[in-house]
Amino acid sequence: MSLKKVVIIGPESTGKSTLCQQLAQYYQTAWSPEYARQHLLKFGKEYTYEDLLTIAKGQLAMEYAGTFAALDKQRPVLFIDTDMYVMKVWCEFVFGKCHKFILDEIIERKYDLYLLCNTDLPWVKDELREYPDLDTRNKLFSIYKDLMINQSVPWVEIGGNNEERVEMAIKAVDKLLASES
Repeated sequence: MSLKKVVIIGPESTGKSTLCQQLAQYYQTAWSPEYARQHLLKFGKEYTYEDLLTIAKGQLAMEYAGTFAALDKQRPVLFIDTDMYVMKVWCEFVFGKCHKFILDEIIERKYDLYLLCNTDLPWVKDELREYPDLDTRNKLFSIYKDLMINQSVPWVEIGGNNEERVEMAIKAVDKLLASES
């Protein structure tokens, strides 16, 4: 059995973590949470360019842990909340540059499907979120969409209400898993 890796990306407050949890539950498998949330809750929401490199490395550690958990459960799929594309966008959007490590990891890492979450859910305030205005969120979404268009891994745009998002995601994942059969 080869493990399929599905990455959920998009701007903040687009339902990425919720979707990961729902898909992991549906497929009875593991998921890899977003490391940035843990890091910023522990060390504070003020961050530097160097902190983003630490967060990127923490994200990869979370992905490794999720990979082993999915393999332990003998499940065919792992859901990953955030990857190095998210780190690239974050670095470039806030600091105008990106760590070489992150760019190298984008080239090295292999995924099977991306689910790009749209900004059509209402923004939900929490202590870590930075961009409540829809214009900024849509600008970020356009950056993510451009990244998806210009890379080779299949991707699906996920939108609508929570139920519609889950249905769209399951359909995309089922198609991926069926192609393995």
